[in-house]
Amino acid sequence: MNLRPDLAAIAEAIAPGARVLDIGCGDGALLANLRDAKQVDARGMEIDGDCVERCVAQGLSVVQGDANRDLADYPDKGFDYTVLSQTLQTATRPDHMLDQLLRVGRQAFVSFPNFAHWRTRSALMFGGKMPVTRAIPVSWYETPNIHHVTVKDFRELAREKGATIEREWFFAGGKPVSGSTNWRAEFAVFQLSR
Repeated sequence: MNLRPDLAAIAEAIAPGARVLDIGCGDGALLANLRDAKQVDARGMEIDGDCVERCVAQGLSVVQGDANRDLADYPDKGFDYTVLSQTLQTATRPDHMLDQLLRVGRQAFVSFPNFAHWRTRSALMFGGKMPVTRAIPVSWYETPNIHHVTVKDFRELAREKGATIEREWFFAGGKPVSGSTNWRAEFAVFQLSR
């Protein structure tokens, strides 16, 4: 199964045999990949009941839950890695979510659509309305995004939270990009520790 570029970067960085909690695991693609390719103790939390059913049908250990409140039930450093892919911007309080990720996991991976990408900027500037792009493929009233985060915003949040950025990856059009990432990257992935 081919993983999205952000999930592929995360999967490659996770050590074999690790304990992983994927928050907002969706269809379980990352969990299944980690279980099968790296014999990882892969667990997931997902708010959407239909997604949870699909994950469980694949033999994945996934519970239905809302990360905004349910991460508090997990023990400190109970996992080697926590993963929050394409979900931070939907969190009620992304700053609190980051605290929980770094409390529950020894390291955390966070990926998100970069709202400072040049296509998003130009669509807003020249079109005068919220953009529909590859990274944000639905109209503003359909999107689950409630916070518009940029690469610069996230770096600042990590610094404020005392998190160390271990690694970072940036993608546009499904391919890696480097340099001027705040305006060139459609998606960003950060590996963090505290």
